[in-house]
Amino acid sequence: MKTYENLYPEITSKENLHLAYKKARKRKTKKEYVQEFRKDLKKNLSLLRIELLLHSYKPKPLETFIIRDPKTRKINKSDFKDRIVHHALCNIIEPIFERIFIFDSYANRLGKGTLSALNRFDFFKRKVSKNNTKNCFILKADIRHYFDTVSHEILINIIKRKIKDEKIIWLIKQILSNFNSEVKGKGMPLGNLTSQFFANVYLNELDYFVKHKLKIKYYIRYVDDFVIFNSNKEILEKNKEKINLFLKNELKLELHPDKSKIIYLGRGVSFVGFRIFYYYKLLKRFNRKNIQRKLKECSLLKDNINYNKFYETIQGSFAYMNNANTYRLKRRLIMKIEKSFPNELADIEINRWLKIAKP
Repeated sequence: MKTYENLYPEITSKENLHLAYKKARKRKTKKEYVQEFRKDLKKNLSLLRIELLLHSYKPKPLETFIIRDPKTRKINKSDFKDRIVHHALCNIIEPIFERIFIFDSYANRLGKGTLSALNRFDFFKRKVSKNNTKNCFILKADIRHYFDTVSHEILINIIKRKIKDEKIIWLIKQILSNFNSEVKGKGMPLGNLTSQFFANVYLNELDYFVKHKLKIKYYIRYVDDFVIFNSNKEILEKNKEKINLFLKNELKLELHPDKSKIIYLGRGVSFVGFRIFYYYKLLKRFNRKNIQRKLKECSLLKDNINYNKFYETIQGSFAYMNNANTYRLKRRLIMKIEKSFPNELADIEINRWLKIAKP
């Protein structure tokens, strides 16, 4: 296995820190904390660089807030300076691990995402069911409390196999230890760029076990959710037992007992925000609610609305809905939009686009 040394100077280089700053500020340039940092950008980046070089860098406490989308989750927000450090680290080490990730891991990766995972699901269901002429069963599994139970020690040992640079390991430990979890040495904050990256590094161990040890061909993972396809239900039962044993012994994780089950495709399988059947897909309820909420917020701001932004919201929402069978939902939304903005829509030619979007 190829290993990498002396990468810390690349992480702390002026060029990389400036690039990291630009990535951290993306879509946030109007935020007060970004503008404050930008007032003396050269000095602030230099001071951050000195902290990293002298190993005096210490992340600020995380800001915690609750979201309900659809389930209640605790999100942790890092200070802007710390987000620059996260980007600086990932700029250098993420490409190294990206080369060893399996093809069918779809979360938080360039060129992947939910729609790519959805298309792959469609491809696998046709393959296994022989174009719906044979049974197709799917093991739909979820790892219980994944982000809260990731072992820092195991994660560090996985990273050390590739990264032979103790300064980088020190920096990673600083980032991980900044999260106040219920169990010391476990957990990663939801919301951090590094957490998304480390999540893939950690579960790449599971990916290799499934693909290379169990020799499973039809497997897709999206963060801590994964699906396995087979025409034989008993084989999937055995796979489930072996995977759960591997997770417990090697990664100190476990499958969620209620959310990990084998489902017949004809009953529909929930994955990446859709309920998927052989011939059609439905949007999950929380995704429908999110789209309706976004458009409602726009209608409430109709007297002071950015129409280009509104147009982008409509276009993005309908493009997403086009991946499922949403004829009635689109009709209802179009009627609401036309009712709320009859004149304004004509002014910016959204009416023409809506007519094209009508099924």
